[in-house]
Amino acid sequence: MIRTAILLLLTGIFPFHANLDLIRVDGGTISGTHAGDIHIYKGIPFAAPPVGDLRWKAPQPVIPWSGTKQCSTFGPSAVQGAPLPFGPWSEEYLIPKEPISEDCLYLNVWSGAKSAAEKRPVLVYIYGGAFAGGGAACPIYDGTAMAKKGIVFVSLNYRVGILGFMAHPDLTAESKDHASGNYGLLDQIAALQWVQRNIAAFGGDPENVTIAGQSAGSMSVHCLVASPLGKGLFKRAIAESGAMFDESPATLKQAEERGAAVGASINDLRKLSTAELLKKQWQGRGPIVDAYVLPQSVSAIFAAGKDNKVDLLTGWNEDDGVDFSKKTAATFTREIDDEYGADAVKLLNYYKVKNDADIPAAQTHYSRDIVFGVQNYTWAGVQAAKAGKVYVYNFTRKLPASGEYIKYGAFHTGEVAYAYNNLNFVKRCNFTTADFKLADIMSSYWVNFVKTGDPNGKDLPEWPEYNTKEYSTQLLGEKIVTKPLPGKQVLDIIKRHANL
Repeated sequence: MIRTAILLLLTGIFPFHANLDLIRVDGGTISGTHAGDIHIYKGIPFAAPPVGDLRWKAPQPVIPWSGTKQCSTFGPSAVQGAPLPFGPWSEEYLIPKEPISEDCLYLNVWSGAKSAAEKRPVLVYIYGGAFAGGGAACPIYDGTAMAKKGIVFVSLNYRVGILGFMAHPDLTAESKDHASGNYGLLDQIAALQWVQRNIAAFGGDPENVTIAGQSAGSMSVHCLVASPLGKGLFKRAIAESGAMFDESPATLKQAEERGAAVGASINDLRKLSTAELLKKQWQGRGPIVDAYVLPQSVSAIFAAGKDNKVDLLTGWNEDDGVDFSKKTAATFTREIDDEYGADAVKLLNYYKVKNDADIPAAQTHYSRDIVFGVQNYTWAGVQAAKAGKVYVYNFTRKLPASGEYIKYGAFHTGEVAYAYNNLNFVKRCNFTTADFKLADIMSSYWVNFVKTGDPNGKDLPEWPEYNTKEYSTQLLGEKIVTKPLPGKQVLDIIKRHANL
């Protein structure tokens, strides 16, 4: 016994608090590592590996193991293309190069609790990646800093791309729920169900869970708030740069047709290697209206008042746009004219389009508004109209980058390292005292919201609740100020033309 304890200490597995040393979860007993007084458990299986006959099936129960599973390294990321830096996204924002596998249904827990009886609030983070990539092992999603502020932080993997969202007539026929296609969302739901059953053992409170995500992760949060399967799994939502109001997800029938075009027989598709499958041409992209996870479109569910009731913290970034196409001022102007008619002049004045030199900034900001801004603006308005608690931000800090990264400013995903107090993982920036202060404040806002549904707290700049009279928005930059929502008039025009 003494020898075992010494070995555990030498290998860094033995935590500081003995009653969190070995934890019983679904499937068996696990151990972890620690960073100071924070206990870290990586690569905990929350479902059976979705391989072989379980490829394109809803997540199945964990396969039990004997002895103690050492959970000290991240599980494999979901199958996707190689993580190659592009645009503003350097390696800090990408998954590790390996491992990547179909056997990917693992989650991670960070907790500073000294006993299982503490009932700390829980944040469950869902990554972005356009529903085609991403993973919980990205450096900027580390949960240590948030756990130090008193919450239990959980991150999870879910299937993406063709393995996460392909529907097929054969899959629908074999499903007891008569649905197929939303396997990535079902993975997220299975992880949240795991949290309900197991998080108390880590000192977490299953009755005080917040789901959070960015980009496709934020869209996932929106879907989970809309889904009847999300009922009782969380009480708050953080949605950073993404929602599904302006999306037109495929119906089950449309998605089945796209799947059938990949292969007539699902049995044959299950026999393909992962590499062979990735070579297949598939026309899908993300969640569908499958009559099960999403009985209707997210917009229709919210319009009918059938969404799960949550407190909401939401917003987007000043330079959130992700349009890398190259256009001239004439082309951009013509497209705006065609889309907005009599309203085009207001938009062109707002985006300051006079010549070709103005186009890069104009494209970025227009893309920001039509892809992200109008989505989260719509959700905030719906929430406020229902007398729901909602707080809105705009992240305006242009990251102090160098070289080619200077031009990206407050780019899409740029706020994540601030919100989760992980600037130390971003190596390409010469962060200043102002940056570390902003990260400390933002992460405190996020933690307070997770704890109580209100981001405000001692020594923090006041963040007023959002409503449809003042439209008070917290501008999170080198200085933190409250102003009426920037660009509201343009967002209203975009919203009206999109019939939101």
